[in-house]
Amino acid sequence: MAGVNKVILVGNLGADPEVKYLEGDNTVANLRLATTEAYKNRNGERVEQTEWHDLEMWGAQAKIAEQYLKKGSQIYVEGKIKTDSWQDEQGQNRYRTRIRVLSFTMLGSKPDGAGNPSAPQQSTQQRPASSAPTSAPKAQEMVSDTEDDDLPF
Repeated sequence: MAGVNKVILVGNLGADPEVKYLEGDNTVANLRLATTEAYKNRNGERVEQTEWHDLEMWGAQAKIAEQYLKKGSQIYVEGKIKTDSWQDEQGQNRYRTRIRVLSFTMLGSKPDGAGNPSAPQQSTQQRPASSAPTSAPKAQEMVSDTEDDDLPF
Protein backbone atom coordinates (compact mmCIF):
# COMPACT_ATOMS: atom_id res chain seq x y z
CA MET A 1 0.00 0.00 0.00
CA ALA A 2 1.34 3.44 -0.95
CA GLY A 3 1.50 6.17 1.67
CA VAL A 4 0.57 9.83 1.51
CA ASN A 5 2.86 12.59 2.72
CA LYS A 6 0.99 15.86 2.19
CA VAL A 7 0.91 19.04 4.24
CA ILE A 8 -1.38 22.05 3.73
CA LEU A 9 -0.71 25.19 5.76
CA VAL A 10 -2.01 28.75 5.78
CA GLY A 11 -0.07 31.20 7.90
CA ASN A 12 2.15 34.23 8.15
CA LEU A 13 5.91 34.48 7.76
CA GLY A 14 7.80 35.24 10.95
CA ALA A 15 10.79 36.74 9.10
CA ASP A 16 11.99 37.58 5.61
CA PRO A 17 13.08 34.50 3.60
CA GLU A 18 16.72 33.45 3.99
CA VAL A 19 17.93 32.79 0.46
CA LYS A 20 21.17 31.03 -0.48
CA TYR A 21 22.66 30.69 -3.92
CA LEU A 22 24.43 27.35 -4.35
CA GLU A 23 26.74 26.00 -7.01
CA GLY A 24 25.20 24.92 -10.28
CA ASP A 25 22.77 27.87 -10.27
CA ASN A 26 20.67 26.27 -7.50
CA THR A 27 18.76 28.50 -5.11
CA VAL A 28 17.20 27.58 -1.76
CA ALA A 29 14.99 29.69 0.50
CA ASN A 30 14.30 28.89 4.14
CA LEU A 31 11.25 30.43 5.78
CA ARG A 32 9.49 30.30 9.17
CA LEU A 33 5.71 30.08 8.98
CA ALA A 34 3.38 30.64 11.92
CA THR A 35 -0.04 29.01 11.98
CA THR A 36 -2.41 30.10 14.73
CA GLU A 37 -5.42 28.16 15.95
CA ALA A 38 -8.01 29.92 18.10
CA TYR A 39 -10.58 28.22 20.30
CA LYS A 40 -12.54 28.73 23.50
CA ASN A 41 -11.49 26.77 26.58
CA ARG A 42 -13.84 25.26 29.16
CA ASN A 43 -14.20 28.64 30.88
CA GLY A 44 -15.30 30.28 27.62
CA GLU A 45 -12.05 32.22 27.29
CA ARG A 46 -10.52 32.63 23.84
CA VAL A 47 -7.19 30.83 23.56
CA GLU A 48 -4.73 31.15 20.67
CA GLN A 49 -2.12 28.52 19.99
CA THR A 50 0.67 29.19 17.49
CA GLU A 51 2.80 26.53 15.80
CA TRP A 52 5.99 27.37 13.91
CA HIS A 53 6.97 25.48 10.75
CA ASP A 54 10.31 25.46 8.91
CA LEU A 55 9.73 25.71 5.16
CA GLU A 56 12.19 24.99 2.35
CA MET A 57 11.76 26.18 -1.26
CA TRP A 58 14.06 25.47 -4.22
CA GLY A 59 14.75 26.96 -7.64
CA ALA A 60 12.22 29.37 -9.10
CA GLN A 61 10.09 29.18 -5.94
CA ALA A 62 13.05 30.42 -3.86
CA LYS A 63 13.66 33.32 -6.24
CA ILE A 64 9.99 34.33 -6.16
CA ALA A 65 9.99 34.07 -2.36
CA GLU A 66 13.05 36.32 -2.18
CA GLN A 67 11.44 38.91 -4.45
CA TYR A 68 7.87 38.97 -3.13
CA LEU A 69 7.67 37.49 0.38
CA LYS A 70 8.48 39.49 3.50
CA LYS A 71 7.92 39.14 7.22
CA GLY A 72 4.17 39.09 7.85
CA SER A 73 3.23 37.83 4.36
CA GLN A 74 0.32 35.42 4.43
CA ILE A 75 0.74 32.34 2.23
CA TYR A 76 -1.01 29.07 1.43
CA VAL A 77 1.48 26.19 1.22
CA GLU A 78 1.26 22.62 -0.03
CA GLY A 79 4.21 20.37 0.59
CA LYS A 80 5.56 17.26 2.24
CA ILE A 81 7.29 16.52 5.52
CA LYS A 82 11.03 15.87 5.36
CA THR A 83 13.14 14.87 8.38
CA ASP A 84 16.93 15.09 8.48
CA SER A 85 18.91 13.15 11.06
CA TRP A 86 22.57 13.41 12.10
CA GLN A 87 24.89 12.95 15.05
CA ASP A 88 26.27 15.99 16.83
CA GLU A 89 29.80 16.34 18.23
CA GLN A 90 28.78 14.49 21.43
CA GLY A 91 27.38 11.54 19.45
CA GLN A 92 23.74 12.44 20.19
CA ASN A 93 21.20 11.77 17.46
CA ARG A 94 19.59 15.00 16.25
CA TYR A 95 16.57 15.52 14.04
CA ARG A 96 15.13 18.42 12.09
CA THR A 97 11.69 18.30 10.53
CA ARG A 98 10.77 20.75 7.79
CA ILE A 99 8.20 21.20 5.07
CA ARG A 100 9.50 20.81 1.51
CA VAL A 101 7.23 23.24 -0.35
CA LEU A 102 5.76 21.81 -3.54
CA SER A 103 3.49 24.78 -4.23
CA PHE A 104 2.46 28.03 -2.60
CA THR A 105 0.11 30.92 -3.18
CA MET A 106 0.52 34.43 -1.83
CA LEU A 107 -2.58 35.58 0.05
CA GLY A 108 -3.83 38.82 1.54
CA SER A 109 -2.34 42.22 1.01
CA LYS A 110 1.33 42.71 0.29
CA PRO A 111 3.44 43.94 3.24
CA ASP A 112 5.25 47.27 2.78
CA GLY A 113 8.40 46.97 0.68
CA ALA A 114 7.59 43.52 -0.73
CA GLY A 115 8.75 43.28 -4.33
CA ASN A 116 7.39 45.42 -7.14
CA PRO A 117 4.46 47.59 -5.98
CA SER A 118 2.74 47.30 -9.37
CA ALA A 119 3.06 43.50 -9.61
CA PRO A 120 -0.17 41.50 -9.21
CA GLN A 121 -0.73 39.01 -6.43
CA GLN A 122 0.88 35.76 -7.56
CA SER A 123 1.06 32.05 -7.02
CA THR A 124 4.28 30.24 -7.79
CA GLN A 125 5.04 26.99 -9.56
CA GLN A 126 8.30 25.08 -9.45
CA ARG A 127 9.19 23.80 -12.89
CA PRO A 128 11.24 20.66 -13.46
CA ALA A 129 14.98 21.30 -13.76
CA SER A 130 14.91 20.32 -17.44
CA SER A 131 12.71 23.25 -18.47
CA ALA A 132 13.86 26.79 -17.80
CA PRO A 133 11.16 29.30 -16.86
CA THR A 134 10.38 31.66 -19.70
CA SER A 135 8.66 34.37 -17.68
CA ALA A 136 7.40 35.26 -14.23
CA PRO A 137 4.38 33.27 -13.04
CA LYS A 138 0.98 34.59 -14.02
CA ALA A 139 -1.38 35.91 -11.38
CA GLN A 140 -3.24 33.10 -9.58
CA GLU A 141 -1.09 30.38 -11.15
CA MET A 142 -0.47 27.57 -8.68
CA VAL A 143 3.18 26.76 -8.07
CA SER A 144 4.08 23.11 -7.87
CA ASP A 145 7.27 21.09 -7.79
CA THR A 146 7.13 17.52 -9.00
CA GLU A 147 10.79 16.96 -9.75
CA ASP A 148 11.54 14.75 -6.73
CA ASP A 149 8.29 12.94 -6.00
CA ASP A 150 8.84 9.53 -4.49
CA LEU A 151 5.89 7.87 -6.19
CA PRO A 152 6.06 4.09 -6.57
CA PHE A 153 4.63 4.18 -10.11
